[in-house]
Amino acid sequence: MARFIQVVTTTDSRELAERIARSLVGDRLAACVQIDGPMTSIYHWRGKMEEAEEWRLTAKSRAVFFDDIAAAIRRVHSYEVPEIIATEIIWGDETYLRWLEEETRPGVRK
Repeated sequence: MARFIQVVTTTDSRELAERIARSLVGDRLAACVQIDGPMTSIYHWRGKMEEAEEWRLTAKSRAVFFDDIAAAIRRVHSYEVPEIIATEIIWGDETYLRWLEEETRPGVRK
């Protein structure tokens, strides 16, 4: 399994995006969460094409925390089926990756 990942989800409001980001960083499941948006998403849902304004969150974390991150997102997300996908970080600056590892220690507060 990958050592580090980026987890992506989208929301229908900036407020919810910020709440999820603060939750993940506050619980030390992610070292950093970036929020992009608004953006337009076009997708199929329940048999018809939909279009929505969304905000994308990209959380940097350790792969071992994916299940906890997904559960934390689902707990507060407004979507019936939220996007929660992870991409392996194959290469990264060693100093940054050490910081990422140090900042993702659930249960530890600084």
